[in-house]
Amino acid sequence: MTSTPRGQWRVELHCHSIYSKDSLIKLEDLPRIARRAGLDRIILTDHNTAEGALRAAEMFPDLIIPGEEVMTTAGELLAWFVRESVPPGLSPGEAIARLRDQGAMIGVSHPFDRYRSGAWQADDLLNIVDKVDAIEVFNARCIHMEDNDRALAFAQERGVLMTAGSDAHIPREYGRAVMVVPPFEHTPESFRQALAVASREERLSSFVVHFGSTYAKWAKRFFPSLKPSAG
Repeated sequence: MTSTPRGQWRVELHCHSIYSKDSLIKLEDLPRIARRAGLDRIILTDHNTAEGALRAAEMFPDLIIPGEEVMTTAGELLAWFVRESVPPGLSPGEAIARLRDQGAMIGVSHPFDRYRSGAWQADDLLNIVDKVDAIEVFNARCIHMEDNDRALAFAQERGVLMTAGSDAHIPREYGRAVMVVPPFEHTPESFRQALAVASREERLSSFVVHFGSTYAKWAKRFFPSLKPSAG
């Protein structure tokens, strides 16, 4: 466990649960995972749904903040402090508008990862950079550090808030890349202020973790009972 500076919180901004198609992490296991990873807060960002995150926030209100990772027609967005799901397949502008309508903060996921279907073309990212709050400049699942470096340079050139995320799909990934922030109230405004003075902890995960998310996809295909129950 990483030693946290006195009075600071370690916050996971990008992670997944069983509500993502490529993860098997149960909501009830999140407190144990957080303790082991030394996390003070988790923003749960499942793919294209906030259902699990909203449930988890009700179950563990002092730990979980609801979020979502949304696939748009141009790339993926991270949303924090969501109140309802935003569906995939919208234009970036429409997705951002729907997130703003519910008061969410908005980031951009792994913008230049060469292997991600949710990566962004530079021109598309330029079109929205003034409409989002932050750019993820370090994603622990990037195989090539140069892709993170490119995101960092992009954000620095444009003076955008910069974030790090583990993009965790299996338990041991939680806490690999986090933001270290002063304590904040569970509101977008307070969190934005905390991010403005935050520091990043950055550790790349082994490429082996990708096999964990691939296994989860296949397991859910052959064993539907592994999917979260509706309602």
